[in-house]
Amino acid sequence: MANLGFIGLGTMGGQMVNRLLSKGHTVTGYNRTRSKAQWLIDKGMRWADSPRAVAAAADVIFAMVTNSAALTAIMEGPDGILAGMKPGKIFSDISTVSPTVSRAFAAKVREKGADMLDSPVSGSVITLQEGRLSVMVGGRQETFEKVKPILQDIGPKVTYVGDNGLALVLKIAVNLNLATQMMAFSEGVLLAEKSGIARQTAVEVFTHSAVASPMIQYRGPFVLQQPEEAWFDVNMMQKDMLLAMELGRQLDVPLPTTAVSNEFLTAARGMGMAKLDFACVFDVLARMSGISTKAAGK
Repeated sequence: MANLGFIGLGTMGGQMVNRLLSKGHTVTGYNRTRSKAQWLIDKGMRWADSPRAVAAAADVIFAMVTNSAALTAIMEGPDGILAGMKPGKIFSDISTVSPTVSRAFAAKVREKGADMLDSPVSGSVITLQEGRLSVMVGGRQETFEKVKPILQDIGPKVTYVGDNGLALVLKIAVNLNLATQMMAFSEGVLLAEKSGIARQTAVEVFTHSAVASPMIQYRGPFVLQQPEEAWFDVNMMQKDMLLAMELGRQLDVPLPTTAVSNEFLTAARGMGMAKLDFACVFDVLARMSGISTKAAGK
């Protein structure tokens, strides 16, 4: 049992804390909106009034925030994580952010005598709840070994990737596949539907076919009905696609399918779907095909 801290208690972060509590860990948490964390407080999570207070209270601190700007906001300033870090503490950042930004913060954490890992995850709310989440970790291997048992309580598959930032590179590489797979799936379903096959039938066949990756199996049905709360909305997915394309530019790796898929995310935002799950790229393509969809507002 460990003395943990967690900053960012949204859909995924909150469920991670729930798992950590169920494993018997002590968790001190912080979220910008306290009301969203009340269900975790009711389950025994301790509340802190700032990221600094979380860092001061815990031995291992986790964070899951939306982007590099959000990470900067919780790291810096008098109430930030850095202000609460002391020698021996470990910060394991689960957020998907720029590898460059993450490496810069790792250096600042080490100036405090502490250490930092990047530990992004792959999976959805469902895979998290079922205990099937995959975790990638970058940083010093000796620090990874200390945190590995705790990460295994979040998701059973924990893989050490290498130096700081490399787990983020791998996570970005994984996520670009989510968008491109969703585009290909949407094209196939719409081709079937416009030929006269019921959309539900096409989805049923695709999600039980040779192309049915785990992502297609759980997200494919979203073309029939969007979830009440987006698992991974358009803005979040586009953030990762832009990170991927920036890495591609830096490393001279062309990413043509990533670039095309990103344009459909921009179109989704233009159609007012920014807060929907990114599976709504189906609705963008459907509107272009002359097919009525609820999410596209037709």
